[in-house]
Amino acid sequence: MDSGSLSFDLYNPQPLLIVISGPSGIGKDAVLKGLRERNLGLHFVITATSREPRPGEVNGKDYFFFSKEEFEERIAKGEFIEYAWVYNDFKGALRSQVDDALKSGKDVILRVDVQGAETYRKLYPQAVLIFLIPLTVEEWYDRLKARNTESPENLKLRVETAKEEVARIDLFDYVVVNADHLLEEAVDDIIAIIDVEHHKVHHRKLI
Repeated sequence: MDSGSLSFDLYNPQPLLIVISGPSGIGKDAVLKGLRERNLGLHFVITATSREPRPGEVNGKDYFFFSKEEFEERIAKGEFIEYAWVYNDFKGALRSQVDDALKSGKDVILRVDVQGAETYRKLYPQAVLIFLIPLTVEEWYDRLKARNTESPENLKLRVETAKEEVARIDLFDYVVVNADHLLEEAVDDIIAIIDVEHHKVHHRKLI
């Protein structure tokens, strides 16, 4: 048999931009921590926020923590690729962080609120958007209360915001359940999504 010019050099997966989102308290940070611990060679974008650090959070690792004044100064300088005012604080992604991530050649992971996810859908239409949900509403609400960081007014605001966010689920490509005590299963599901995306004939391209 003469193979001639036949070639199977077809598998050349492109890096992915993976956006993890979902309601407040759904466990976005825990999922990212779980992904980091798998040592998959992913590039993680660090989010900036104007809120105070929670116990155990480290500046420059979990978030970049800025005062509201510094955040506003950076907004004025155009340092954010996207930002939003959420739950009485700013959150956003520094342009330098995203640019460095896209140049890394690695799959890029970032976590944002639903407003931010909508912005990334517009800026990077080929991004993979994943929406995290709880197993039950009661489970999610108990998580919020257990953090002991929210006033009754803020809890009410987060519930109302979550209703609006869930209504925009059509913006996303995938939904992943992050149930209590089943974090590893949620991380497994996200890794499976990444694997499936890399095996598509028509690869998504970051830019």
